[in-house]
Amino acid sequence: MDRAQKQEAIETLKGVFADSGAVVVTHYMGLTVAEMTDLRGKLREQGAQLKVVKNTLAQKALDGSVGEAGDALFKGPVAIAFAPDPVSAAKVATQYAKDNDKFTVIGGLMGQQVLDQKGVSALATLPSLDQLRGKIIGLIQAPATKIAGVLQAPAGQLARVMGAYAAKDAA
Repeated sequence: MDRAQKQEAIETLKGVFADSGAVVVTHYMGLTVAEMTDLRGKLREQGAQLKVVKNTLAQKALDGSVGEAGDALFKGPVAIAFAPDPVSAAKVATQYAKDNDKFTVIGGLMGQQVLDQKGVSALATLPSLDQLRGKIIGLIQAPATKIAGVLQAPAGQLARVMGAYAAKDAA
């Protein structure tokens, strides 16, 4: 890489760190190309990405904003998983790390906060943004459904009473 390419890579990484909900830092030592492709596909399905980064460029892109704890994450063969949603990349990376012993989650960055492995695992257990939206819509719709049922019940009872009197008179 020449100097211009390095500067472009640093700017790209700055954008990734700024725009992502959370960045999961992983080690991928020993993964085959097929396994990396599989992981990238799983991440892409969730709207996330995986990028292999040079440690020095990542540290320069962070520019000391997360301190020494954040810089310490970037040692060895590092790949970062990131997405606009803070949960999706953490879920896929954590699940893949459970299934494949060559892939490990080292930690993560969420804004200016540095997460350890437990923090990333806790983040992975949270429901996704779409799941939360579904729950909120369900909660909003439930009272309307109950009100419609309550308003409809007296009319139904009145109709059954009228039907019973009509059947009695006919008999």
